[in-house]
Amino acid sequence: MRYVFANCVLDTERHEFRREGALCHLEPQVFRLLEMLLERAGEVVSRDEIIDTVWNGRIVSEATIAARISGARAAVGDTGQAQEVIRTVTRVGLQCVAEVSIEAPEPVAAKATPGPLALRMTASEDGSLIAWAEEGEGPPLIRAGHWLTNLDRDRTSAIWGPWLARLGRGRRLIRYDNRGTGLSDVDCGAPSLERYAEDLLAVADAAGLETFDIFAASQSLAVSCVVAARHPDRVRRIVSYGGYPQGSAVRADAGSAAMAEAMGTMLRLGWGQPDGGYMKSFLSLFMPSSSPEQAAAFARLQLASATPDRAVEIRDVISRFDVVALLPEVTAPVLVAHSRGDSLHPFSQAQLLMQHLPDARLLPLDSDNHILMPDEPGFEMLMEAVDGFLA
Repeated sequence: MRYVFANCVLDTERHEFRREGALCHLEPQVFRLLEMLLERAGEVVSRDEIIDTVWNGRIVSEATIAARISGARAAVGDTGQAQEVIRTVTRVGLQCVAEVSIEAPEPVAAKATPGPLALRMTASEDGSLIAWAEEGEGPPLIRAGHWLTNLDRDRTSAIWGPWLARLGRGRRLIRYDNRGTGLSDVDCGAPSLERYAEDLLAVADAAGLETFDIFAASQSLAVSCVVAARHPDRVRRIVSYGGYPQGSAVRADAGSAAMAEAMGTMLRLGWGQPDGGYMKSFLSLFMPSSSPEQAAAFARLQLASATPDRAVEIRDVISRFDVVALLPEVTAPVLVAHSRGDSLHPFSQAQLLMQHLPDARLLPLDSDNHILMPDEPGFEMLMEAVDGFLA
């Protein structure tokens, strides 16, 4: 729908918000809150209804709710005193009091359907087959294998599709599925830090790369550091996004170890079930500000990536990564990008990287998500920083 009110337009088809004709960025939860109020213009919407719709029933703090309401007011030009669009009904909820008209959405150009995937397979050192693919032209960038990927499905995924499109702009983007996941060999040996490092090198060799840059997300940062320390002549630069040198099971704080144990239960019982309680808890760690559509896409991605048992096995292995002692040997420049509010791998892990890497630059991102959503301001900030760093 296309809602027109006050001096604003909210277009749900294009996922756009404009005020006085200017395109304005809204956080996903602020956008959904506004959409809900406009859908029910004139009605008083209760706090519980807001939580059910905007946060998909997940437990959220009063501060988080207040921040999103404040964001919605700021977007439409309201304040806590001048409530010309969004009125607070004390101890009840919110009400859209502006006059709202609904127009047919402007047509959106159809998205091109990706052609057949040019899938390739290469054998790692132990003989396990690793699926990889490449797209685009330009300087080579390897997206190091990490949790929850599928070479084919990622291209159209609401989670990874925008990442691939942006990272591949002006580059030869090379990516692969970790052993035992996605389109790689399911019948492989037990995963380990050593095996993952061998897999990355096997893909680089198969692609004919003498030197290359690496985009390392989450646990693949530790893998990339192993490769860079052992082969300084091959790794030119590394971008770390949400990367950590120490897995949750080996960190000093007791909370991280408890979380690592709880994660196994969440995975076994909630894998691929977007509406289940375990998945909601899982999402509250990975993507607390995700929309219901993004949460559903994440669940589909889980099923396309790995079985629950394999996911638990991988999670146990990566939670025990510890490459702190190796970091001083990584001579390649590293861009350390990390969400300030990441509760899965806290910002202190980025600080630990900065403490021990010889040549590192820090990029803090204002987000609570471990997986940055493409419609967050931090996404484009990250990509612009990547462009400049890898230039």
